[in-house]
Amino acid sequence: MPSTVGIAGPTASGKSALALAAAARWPVEIISVDSAQVFRGMDIGTAKPSAAERAAVPHHGIDLLDPTDAYSAAQFVADAHRHIAAIHARGRHALLVGGTMLYFKALVDGLDTMPAADAEVRAALDARATQLGWPALHAELAQVDPATAARLKPNDAQRIQRALEVWQLTGQPISTLQGRGGATRGMALPLLSLEPTSRAWLHGRIGDRFDAMLAAGLLDEVRALRARADLHPDLPALRCVGYRQAWAALDAVGEPGAAGMAGGVLGGAPHALPPDTAAALRSAGMAATRQLAKRQLTWLRSMPQRTVVAADAPDALAQGLAVLAGWLDR
Repeated sequence: MPSTVGIAGPTASGKSALALAAAARWPVEIISVDSAQVFRGMDIGTAKPSAAERAAVPHHGIDLLDPTDAYSAAQFVADAHRHIAAIHARGRHALLVGGTMLYFKALVDGLDTMPAADAEVRAALDARATQLGWPALHAELAQVDPATAARLKPNDAQRIQRALEVWQLTGQPISTLQGRGGATRGMALPLLSLEPTSRAWLHGRIGDRFDAMLAAGLLDEVRALRARADLHPDLPALRCVGYRQAWAALDAVGEPGAAGMAGGVLGGAPHALPPDTAAALRSAGMAATRQLAKRQLTWLRSMPQRTVVAADAPDALAQGLAVLAGWLDR
């Protein structure tokens, strides 16, 4: 009988390797649980599976949107339920794999009733933030929803915007709506969590991975995004770890955006960063990724239903497959 199971863990913990090993053993299809992999044209910095990997194992939840668009936990849950039903109908197991813990939590716990995003309201809020700054809008939020404002930083643009959007659309604080019960039911999800026992091990993996992304052309990928007149670094897509730091590095050396670029590269050909800027980018990118991993681990520790495998154990892959066998060999 087809099952649904999850593989979670911080970035660079080995989730994809375990998922592909599972696909070699069981009839599975993979659903990405990654808020960055949904965006087209953002491949290197999001560590999307390669074309060969996607040809070998069906993957879902990847390349859904343009970077100008937004994707929510509610959309993920709806898409995930649709994919799970279709995968089971094909007689295969659904394997949810990724590090966006908010999506796992939304799937397991269900979601509160919230209004859908409204492009007109968001555009108006963006315009006001450009004029006044996000701290000013944060102060406005404190007047109508002090509970939410108290837990947000004054420059947390994405969450301030959403809270004010909900207030404008419903006349109610988002903190009130969040406590009213789910519009979608949660689901029982056996969850395998790859968690390293050594922080140094994970930091080493993060460093190696970021270096590999730079070598694979992350800067040129960001240059191509900068060449588009409709993209800017405040979009949710471009606030992703790695992209934000690369964009800032190109700004620091004066590389123009769309208005001054030919074919997406400066002067028709990519320019290498000066050594000090390249070093600063590497340091900033790895530091941001380490902070992301720390947040992911904090989320995971709040999910008591998970089964933990030490990601840095010499036999982590074998241990992971043994856990999955208990769920899939039924």
